This record gives sequence, C-alpha cells and structure tokens, in this order.
Amino acid sequence: MIEKLTHFDPEGRAVMVDVTAKTDTARTAVAKGRIRVSPPVLRAILEGTAKKGDVLGVARVAGIMAVKRTSELIPLCHPLMLGSCSLDFHVDEKACEVEAVCTASLTGQTGVEMEALTGVSVALLTIYDMCKALDKRMEITGIHLAKKTGGKSGVFVNDAECSAPEGNEARMDGPDGRRKGDD
Repeated sequence: MIEKLTHFDPEGRAVMVDVTAKTDTARTAVAKGRIRVSPPVLRAILEGTAKKGDVLGVARVAGIMAVKRTSELIPLCHPLMLGSCSLDFHVDEKACEVEAVCTASLTGQTGVEMEALTGVSVALLTIYDMCKALDKRMEITGIHLAKKTGGKSGVFVNDAECSAPEGNEARMDGPDGRRKGDD
C-alpha cells in the first residue's frame, strides 16, 4: 500500500506539514552510520594524533550542533524544541570503521528522525574533514534510521538492527578517544 506524501498540497505544491492538531507525545529517534578508514587514520583517531585535534570530540559537538539546526538545512522540516541529544561512537578495529550513533528526543507534535539522521551525517563528515590530510579514500556508508518511538505510527525498528553483529565494537567514551574501561 502506497501512502499519500504529506509534504504536498492538493495542487502538488510543496508545503510544511500541519501538525497543529497532533497531540504532544514523547518521541525518540536513533540514527546510525559508519565511516571506513585506513589503519593509519584509525590509529590517529584512537591515539589522538590527528593534526586537527580530537577527532571524535569535535565530531560529537558538530553532530549535536547539526541536530539543533536541522530545520535550517532540510526544507520544510519543522524547527523543534529538543529535549535531549547524544552522539556516541563505536569503533570496529578489525574492519577499520567508526560507527556514529545519534539519539534525539523531545515531547512534541512531530518526530525527530531528520534531526538524528542529520547529526550522524555531520558527525561522519567531520571525521572525514579532520582526517582527509591523512587519507582521502575514507568512505561514509550505511546512514539509516535505526529506531524511532512515539507519534501515531508508534515504534519502528529498522530490519538491519535485528541482524546486526555484536561483540566487535567498543564504545568510545571520551574526547581522548579511549575505549570505555581502558583506564
């Protein structure tokens, strides 16, 4: 069944969706994406030796700032009063990949999927920018909505999340790029 697109009026003109009649509900969205890097780039990220500084710390701040400005970047996107936003990184050293995970939430009349996706995208682009002097062959992949809750449609979990392998990633904890538990 194909649903009607909501960003067009009866004449086919682009419009911002009217959410005034919607009830405020708690809404959360989680988006994920990865950047594949070379072993020297990954080493620079983890050891904090990239010339531009703390790669993951800067990428975290950039992603959160992007979440807050999503309505300025995406046409017809509602400006939202966010309740919270976090951006975490998981490193798969074997695959030479850094995964960004952005979680955005609020209580309101519309969801935060675009905000979470924007946060992940900008965080990964920031990693690329900060490391491109070392290697321009980095590849950003797999940006997707992993999960969303709230609103009329309720809970959505991306099928890719149900089959994701576990155990290879280490949660990145701080701006120094050290893994949680590596004290």
